[in-house]
Amino acid sequence: MKTVIFAALAAAAVSAPAFAQDAAPFTGPRAGVTLGYDKVGGEDGFAYGVSTGYDLALAPRITFGPEVSLSDTTVGAGGTEISRDLAASVRLGYVVTPRILAFGKVGYANTRIEASNSNFGFSIEGVRYGGGVEFAVTGNTYISAEYQRTEYEDNFGGRDAGVVGIGFRF
Repeated sequence: MKTVIFAALAAAAVSAPAFAQDAAPFTGPRAGVTLGYDKVGGEDGFAYGVSTGYDLALAPRITFGPEVSLSDTTVGAGGTEISRDLAASVRLGYVVTPRILAFGKVGYANTRIEASNSNFGFSIEGVRYGGGVEFAVTGNTYISAEYQRTEYEDNFGGRDAGVVGIGFRF
């Protein structure tokens, strides 16, 4: 039994650098900014925000990791405005070429809505999912494009966003 465990650990140790090499430059910590189109409740607007995450190589061409984001939008109608959007997701990626990563993600979103002329506001929660592509411009710099869909609780409706971004890996 000890021999089997030792052999499995040795195989993992030998193959882990190969996984990281195949998945490079799409592993490690990252941070970026995004901007793009946003649609909430039939109203169109401009979305902008920041995101950060950490990607690990799971297999030669597969990455996985957490991502958090904070964004805002110009969407507002009927005396209300969206004041902020927080999201925490997990992202699964596939290295299509050495410079292109295709990914999908799913997670939790919390959006704050406030009345324009008062201190009244409330938060709504939902499930966010989406996908996109990331292009490694250099080993540390990337550009991205993605689609995000949020399904909110209590039949509030949904949110669609198409964003592009630029980011850096550390």
